[in-house]
Amino acid sequence: MLFNSYEFLFLFLPITFFVYFYLNHKRLTEISTVFLVLSSLLFYSWWNVIYLPIILSSMLFNYAVGNRINKANLRRKLLLTIGVVANLSLLGYFKYADFFIENINILSASNIPTLDLVLPLAISFFTFQQIAYLVDSYKQETEEYSFLNYALFVTFFPQLIAGPIVHHKEMMPQFAKAKNKVKNYQNIAIGLFIFSIGLFKKVVIADTFSVWATAGFDVATTLNLFEAWATSLSYTFQLYFDFSGYTDMAIGLALLFNIKLPINFNSPYKATNIQDFWKRWHITLSRFLKDYVYIPLGGNREGEFRTYSNLIATFILGGLWHGAGWTFVFWGFLHGLAIVIYRAWNKLGFKLWDWLAWLITFNFINLTWVFFRAKEWDDAVKVLGGMFALDNIVYNLNYLEVAILFAAFIIILFFRNSISYCNNKFQFSIKQILVFVVLMTTSILAIRLGNSSEFLYFNF
Repeated sequence: MLFNSYEFLFLFLPITFFVYFYLNHKRLTEISTVFLVLSSLLFYSWWNVIYLPIILSSMLFNYAVGNRINKANLRRKLLLTIGVVANLSLLGYFKYADFFIENINILSASNIPTLDLVLPLAISFFTFQQIAYLVDSYKQETEEYSFLNYALFVTFFPQLIAGPIVHHKEMMPQFAKAKNKVKNYQNIAIGLFIFSIGLFKKVVIADTFSVWATAGFDVATTLNLFEAWATSLSYTFQLYFDFSGYTDMAIGLALLFNIKLPINFNSPYKATNIQDFWKRWHITLSRFLKDYVYIPLGGNREGEFRTYSNLIATFILGGLWHGAGWTFVFWGFLHGLAIVIYRAWNKLGFKLWDWLAWLITFNFINLTWVFFRAKEWDDAVKVLGGMFALDNIVYNLNYLEVAILFAAFIIILFFRNSISYCNNKFQFSIKQILVFVVLMTTSILAIRLGNSSEFLYFNF
């Protein structure tokens, strides 16, 4: 089920909200938890019910291993290793088996048939979330909870499909608080407002850029200078407004249920260096990679060369997490290399003007997104070649496309981001009510006029 669908907006969400709080009002708190878990599983299986057993078996396995790690005095590390390997094996089978077979065929000139597996929805996110749970259990940072509570932690529908990636200790104390079982009109106001921002980002802005990005990457056979830059910028903006829009909606929806999800975006395109960018973009993934990949590899504890190697390895794995393809690996390598260069540059004491630092950072991000988006190397070469084709300068963009690209720059650089509304001082004024009505009305009309498209991160 999509957040940007009529089924969700006018059926699933209101029914789930009112029934959940009605059951809590009647002091049927355990039944309300069961209801929320079942609703979340319905939300998940609406996409394809055949993958419901996968998430259920994954939850049962990780809950059992996590509990065993908590209780065990011996062989705790072995249990953790078994749990992590099992999770990665499940993810690897569905996400990387065909990629592995294809590369074996290329290297050995063999013809092993691929499995042609369809990637189960959200498997990357619920796998990472449960790996974090096992590691936190090993560190004695989780408490004993029932399987019902654990199932709620994994399946809570606002963040189930595409994050943010949350920790057990962040979520379960919130669900356990008695005051969170009662409707909080302040949270409802903030949640609805942030949700409306996210919905508008997705269905009005991101889906508009999607048309132009698809035309440039997947349809056009050649691109001139202006077309190539419009194509790359369209995807750069599509990806941001699509994924940050999803995150805004997730945060807003969770607030309706009095749950505060961690911030996942903080105006990343305002960053003036690549390190700052990764502190602002997909923050919970960056946190996961730092805590569970970079630091276990040794972090910065074993000298500069090892630090740089660990950084590049972490980003390569981060690229591979996003997709089973060499373009994703290369994208991750480029970002790891950029972090290394930035750290070395900093150590030399060099400084740039802020505007120049921003320009370099934004253009690096824009150029590397080309590899992230390209389905094949040839697609990336086509777009990048066009971006630097000084012998093919033909202006044939329509004025609407240029105006919307310019407007996107204004929004990312000068508008308040959604996290500025995540505080208890927020109140619905006449101005904000009007903004909310305009955003929701425009978004609902956009859904009506077009097809509700899935979110980009559903593919990762």
